[in-house]
Amino acid sequence: MKPTIKTILYATDMGNHMRPVFRYAIEIARKHEAKIVMLHVIEPLSSGVVATIDVYMPEFNAQEVLRDGMKKTLVEMQQRLNNFCEDEKIKEPLDCEVISKVKVVSGHSAESIVNQAEKLGADLIVVWAHTNPSISANFLGSTARKVTLMSKIPVLVVPMNE
Repeated sequence: MKPTIKTILYATDMGNHMRPVFRYAIEIARKHEAKIVMLHVIEPLSSGVVATIDVYMPEFNAQEVLRDGMKKTLVEMQQRLNNFCEDEKIKEPLDCEVISKVKVVSGHSAESIVNQAEKLGADLIVVWAHTNPSISANFLGSTARKVTLMSKIPVLVVPMNE
């Protein structure tokens, strides 16, 4: 029986190295006629950061700063997606309609990725892992490793050498 993949959660850290990882997600989505939800997780503000904002910028609310950052990140993700789609059309036709949603959430990365995948009813999670031959052949990025341990659905880990 062939696995059914209808929704793919693609988790991005917004790094410049992410295009090859995104191409994997797109290719899988095409082959399975699936949709992709792009996700970026912003780590929550630490209590020290909240205290600093309160002391040095009393006119700002720490949660408003976080919300504003999330809104700006969402705009940046949409712009990067538009740029990616435009650039890739030059090389080969790319149907960017496979992208159904772009999301930014606040939380701890691995937990948020797995929780969002469950909420969306995703059939596959695509993440990246940095590789560095000087460290260890068994090294896997901490977020990718945690996602693979926590997830109840398949996780595709795309190795990337930064």
